[in-house]
Amino acid sequence: MPRAGLAVWAALLSTFVLFAACAPFSIPEPSPEPPRADRLHLGVASFADLPGWRNDHQGDALRAFLRSCDKLLRRKSGAAIGGAIPGTAGAWHGACEAAGARDIQDHRAARLFFEDWFQPYAVLNNGRDSGLFTGYFEPELQGSLSPGGGYDIALYRRPADLVTVSLGHFREAFAGERISGRVVDGALQPYPTRAEIDGGALAGQSLELVWVDNAVDAFFLHIQGSGRVRLADGGTRRIAYAASNGQPYLAIGRTLVGRGALSREEVTMQSIRAWLEANPGEAPAVMRENNSYVFFRWLGGKSAELGPEGAQGVPLLAGRSLAVDRKYLPLGAPLWLDAHVPDADPRAGW
Repeated sequence: MPRAGLAVWAALLSTFVLFAACAPFSIPEPSPEPPRADRLHLGVASFADLPGWRNDHQGDALRAFLRSCDKLLRRKSGAAIGGAIPGTAGAWHGACEAAGARDIQDHRAARLFFEDWFQPYAVLNNGRDSGLFTGYFEPELQGSLSPGGGYDIALYRRPADLVTVSLGHFREAFAGERISGRVVDGALQPYPTRAEIDGGALAGQSLELVWVDNAVDAFFLHIQGSGRVRLADGGTRRIAYAASNGQPYLAIGRTLVGRGALSREEVTMQSIRAWLEANPGEAPAVMRENNSYVFFRWLGGKSAELGPEGAQGVPLLAGRSLAVDRKYLPLGAPLWLDAHVPDADPRAGW
């Protein structure tokens, strides 16, 4: 059977940075090697190499793949699939059409579909096949479509003057890289930072989509990118990522470690939230250390019923959808993840 591009089955990757200091009048220690830049390498593998492959319910994976196919089939055949993997959208059309003919309730048939159409490759980062795995959750905020009554934290829609540029359209070496800003006097300039936006840089433009009652909740929604808003007048609506200001993202856990507020071992989403809520006087300044700012939109129709949207613009499927770095991996490519889940209790958030 023809193979649809390069399917990637992977462990997630991360980079760790070491810090060192030298004391005076001592023999200098050898300088640590600088952290190596992330480098994608694909090694040919087989389905027999995938731990648990024979015991999985691949029909669930096929359901997620079909959601991605809805986008892939709409792309022009010659369009690049994206990431650091060569290939075009047209190479995936046959697999998507074949997937639509399979019964997602038949896990064996779904498993055979993947085995027929895809060649596994192991994803390595500088020779490493392991790294940090993080989970996603869909937060729920309390909000109102009008300000007042405690609802005074605005979530903004995408501004009309925000411009996003795909650099790969200009230089092949920059494929997958994007920058955002706004045009000032004929030149693209950086968009305002989180601190500048919080300080009123976008005020008076009627960009407010909804107002929420908790600044910390709003901040974590910016990190997650999508969630649900329970409205004061009744009902719940899904809210999704629309764009970002293009400013660099900073994990404020590093800021709290630098301040001595938390140790590295203590840094979790829960500990960061607890610190922010326990220190309302300092929290705004800490959150503004992260220059990145997200703009939102309401989800409607079928997407709102199925779940939050991912970067590909399709609803995510719990337990089957993964976030990838689009500089390296194409959106919609099947991945096989072998991970250690520290607590499988659903009440713990997994």
